[in-house]
Amino acid sequence: MKIFIDTANLEEINKAVSLGILDGVTTNPTLLAKEKSEPQTQIKKICAVVKGPVSAEVTHYDYEGMLKDAEELSRLAPNIVIKIPLTETGLRVTKILSRKSIKTNLTLCFSPLQALLAAKAGASFISPFVGRLDDISHRGMDLVCDIKKIYANYHINTEIIVASVRNPLHVLEAAKLGADIATIPYKVISQLLKHPLTDIGIKRFIDDWRSLESFLKHKSNSGS
Repeated sequence: MKIFIDTANLEEINKAVSLGILDGVTTNPTLLAKEKSEPQTQIKKICAVVKGPVSAEVTHYDYEGMLKDAEELSRLAPNIVIKIPLTETGLRVTKILSRKSIKTNLTLCFSPLQALLAAKAGASFISPFVGRLDDISHRGMDLVCDIKKIYANYHINTEIIVASVRNPLHVLEAAKLGADIATIPYKVISQLLKHPLTDIGIKRFIDDWRSLESFLKHKSNSGS
């Protein structure tokens, strides 16, 4: 499973890159607004750090505005993916961009039928939001499972990005279901590394090594 980071923060992105596990980035207007910098400049900086797909979202929701946003964003870097809300207008724009070989990520997906329509319109990626479904007492990962089945039935190549990831269990379930990608906040990426038994094991190794060093030092001093 590929791992994307869900952020527009360059410090977090650089930390994830340094781990050697990062395959791409997803941003959205909210994440970019947090950075308090000119959005297109920030996106260019991200694309310079990450060679994999970088999703940049349109900020207009009418047909002409969405298409103009998409074309402007696609010129920022060769690894840009245009992130588009899953609406009727979004599908129309996706079809146009698909014909131009511009990659798209259809976002705010909450049903398997939305995912099917996105794929038929030519979406490169589909982003089911599992955490937001969990928030309203629906099992978000059931949506991922349904999309996987539908796409497998018809040999659809649209890649599934598990989004709105809130905790390591979401990542585990995504991997077990065979999702193509999980896009994860840096906080959750850090949590994936943590296990108390790992910490206990390291402490034991350190303590035992220091004990050996102390013993050898004492032995050497006694011999002299």
